[in-house]
Amino acid sequence: MSRLSIPATIEAAPQASRPFLEAVKKQLGMVPNLFRLVSNSAAALEGYLGLSAALGKGALSAQTRERIALAVAEINGCDYCLSAHTYIGKNLAKLDDAEITANRSGASNDTKADAAVRFAAKVARERGHVGDDDIRAVKLAGYDDAEIVEIVQHVALNTWTNYINEVAKTEIDFPAIAARKAA
Repeated sequence: MSRLSIPATIEAAPQASRPFLEAVKKQLGMVPNLFRLVSNSAAALEGYLGLSAALGKGALSAQTRERIALAVAEINGCDYCLSAHTYIGKNLAKLDDAEITANRSGASNDTKADAAVRFAAKVARERGHVGDDDIRAVKLAGYDDAEIVEIVQHVALNTWTNYINEVAKTEIDFPAIAARKAA
């Protein structure tokens, strides 16, 4: 059971959050517990959705965004996000089981994506304190400065969702996946 309240329906959410939840429902066909949890603060929900939407228009592919989400969720030991992103990775981004396993280990079976995922995992583990060699490696793989900024932003966004779900102990509403061990 969640340690913070999760409105059971859109109508039970704060008035200011309802339009955002309606938009989520229209896009996903449902409103996952994460969104209803965050709806306790309309400002937080608006910020989360806004940043997610903006990054969705960025240079990184949906597959690479999911790869990063899986790596960060594993590092942070967030079962909710691992469950959600495993489901999204398989069903929307079309990642196979071997790729998802690699992502959870901070890597990728795709050569270029591997550099992004490894870099993202290093940013998450080292809290941004990466070295010159880390920057060189991701650039040598073909990522430019804008894409590196986006990788870091995805790490930050996913870290936030990991943290809010761990703080709340959000009930998992996707097929459940357990983290191996938080770093």
